[in-house]
Amino acid sequence: MKKFLIAAISCILLYLLLDTAYYRWGIYFDFHREQDIEVFAATQGKEILLDTGSGMEPFEIRGVDMGVGIPGYFSTEFAIDKETYLRWFGLIQEMGANTIRVYTILEPDFYEAVYEYNKENPTPLYILHGVWVNDYVQNSHVDAYDDSFREALLQDCRTLVDVIHGRKKISLGYQASSASGVYTRDISDWVLGYILGVEWEDVTVAYTDHMNTEKNSYQGLYMYTSEDATPFEAMLAEVGDHMIRYESDKYKEQRLLAFSNWPTTDPLDYPPEVLKLFMKCAKVDVEHILSTDRYKSGQFASYHVYSYYPDYLAYYDSWKGEVPFAEDYRLANGDYNTYGVYLEMLTRHHKMPVVISEFGTPTSRGRAQLDAFTARSQGYMSEQEQGKALVDSYDDIRRAGCAGCVIFSWQDEWFKRTWNTMANVDLSKTAYWSDFQTNEQFFGLMAFDPGEKRSVCYTDGDVGEWTQEDLLMDNGNLRLYMKYDEKFLYFRVHKDDFDPENEKIYIPIDVTPKSGSYYANGEDVKFDRQADFLMVLDGRDNSRVLVQERYEAFRVIFAEDYGEENPYFNIPDKNSPEFRKIYLALQLGMVNALYEQDKMSEKFETGKMTFGNGNPYDADYNSVSDFYINGDEVEIRLPWQLLNFSNPAQQQIHDDYYEHYGIENLRIQSIYVGAGTSGGKGARIKMEELKLNGWGRKPTYHERLKQSYYAVKEKWT
Repeated sequence: MKKFLIAAISCILLYLLLDTAYYRWGIYFDFHREQDIEVFAATQGKEILLDTGSGMEPFEIRGVDMGVGIPGYFSTEFAIDKETYLRWFGLIQEMGANTIRVYTILEPDFYEAVYEYNKENPTPLYILHGVWVNDYVQNSHVDAYDDSFREALLQDCRTLVDVIHGRKKISLGYQASSASGVYTRDISDWVLGYILGVEWEDVTVAYTDHMNTEKNSYQGLYMYTSEDATPFEAMLAEVGDHMIRYESDKYKEQRLLAFSNWPTTDPLDYPPEVLKLFMKCAKVDVEHILSTDRYKSGQFASYHVYSYYPDYLAYYDSWKGEVPFAEDYRLANGDYNTYGVYLEMLTRHHKMPVVISEFGTPTSRGRAQLDAFTARSQGYMSEQEQGKALVDSYDDIRRAGCAGCVIFSWQDEWFKRTWNTMANVDLSKTAYWSDFQTNEQFFGLMAFDPGEKRSVCYTDGDVGEWTQEDLLMDNGNLRLYMKYDEKFLYFRVHKDDFDPENEKIYIPIDVTPKSGSYYANGEDVKFDRQADFLMVLDGRDNSRVLVQERYEAFRVIFAEDYGEENPYFNIPDKNSPEFRKIYLALQLGMVNALYEQDKMSEKFETGKMTFGNGNPYDADYNSVSDFYINGDEVEIRLPWQLLNFSNPAQQQIHDDYYEHYGIENLRIQSIYVGAGTSGGKGARIKMEELKLNGWGRKPTYHERLKQSYYAVKEKWT
């Protein structure tokens, strides 16, 4: 008995030693005989093959990326329940999609829903599952060989394998980007493969390569590196090899595998002017990561590619001569479809299948990037325009020879932030209101509109939803009504015998008690309170919202990026009568540009108002419209952030910038609004109080499929 125990303990210790040697040091002792490995998805050349019961056949991935946010909750709260997932799966499959991509380990309800939806489904929805690396790890542990980076990634890979096989319990607090719970549903029959990592920070890649020059090779049981590999690529090969080995040993299965990538770290060669202009300093080339015969499934290349950023080819004068197929992408106006050209450059570079695992455009009112050639910009796109952009991008992806694509994303996500508006809002409260100025919140094919079943107002010319309780001001022949919800402030103006093309209506708005003016230079109008904003209704094509210069957030944040002096060197008076146009930053000054015109920054006048029907249930709906005129009636909707609300859920606005040297929050109880025409003999527009109650952390919302959903459905089905 004693000898038996000693032998048993010795075997256990030897196993642990060998296991530790492999997972920690990369040393592998191969005592395995060839195993029968189950594979239902594999690669062949540049194709993905799938066995649905009749043997391996070509399979085109048509997917949607699914986030984890719903209104009122942040992503790390994992608030979506099984019933919601099941409903969404049905809508996604009706659209013609066959795949869902998720980025990290979700709550058990997701896996329960996948199992329940697919178990009796002859045409199941397949899953591409990600392994997440959070921003903190990338930016605080810039060296990918740091234990907090590499070891955490190895552990997360093993955890995910157990999760999809229904054999894992994850404790609360395992990691910030992962859910917790008991995972008992085996969904491995429908998991096509894994996408490891995220959009790599170029600095992380470059620093890793610079600091670990001796670690530029890896030799594993399933994956190894070529002679040209970099240390970062060797780290990826090691992680992929470990994940394949873990699943092969424990579950006798293998799946497709990819490493996340994007243009910032793509493997293509560019001339010095592009490298300098975009500060492109790193490459990740998965062609340097090779597979042994033991890996039966196969590797594909995964890229996030959007048409508007970064468009390297737009700044690369000689690429047309170096790319023989460029003329195939010439547009009718003589420009080139640089998105299509770039995609084909990627597929021609790779010997393995290429999947565009993120592409899309947002339906926000705000914009962050302009697509100069194909009109697929990052924001200020109507739902119809989004649908056309998705279909056109899909055509480009197919034409380039990609093996599939995944639309970003299924649902809008209120909690998201964007670089050019994030300073304007309270980032700890973004989940509680819909910020139409922040483009990242509106990539979805499904919208979350305020209201439990319908919004409180639709700006469509039908004033039946307005009541006497909404009346704010009555001047006889001119009346002003107001209401609000989690997305908009709504205005209704009635003007007897209104002639919109020859008559102006002014709407002054007093938001902050700290500043404002009784009149506006350049406009024949005065107010009985100090206004911070002035809405000028001047026909269908020339209406806009102006801001008093003391309360202009754009100047405070971006003045120096646009060639102006530091805003604190010349502080505007609190009662300055100068009202300015309202802008969003698109492209900050490129001080390293070769040409003078490229040093200039781009900006977008977001205060310019768009005429159109704001009712999503009407055929002529324009989702980015601001106002509609029907005879003597004008209906208007303005997003909260446009009026410097940082958190309307709790009635918070921007405090005085020059008292606090930046944006701080100030809570208010009401705003004052009026309406009138030109002042004439010194008459002042009377402004009345609109009380604000907010809604705290409990916004109302309802789901709505966007027009873009139906455009994709028509294409895919």
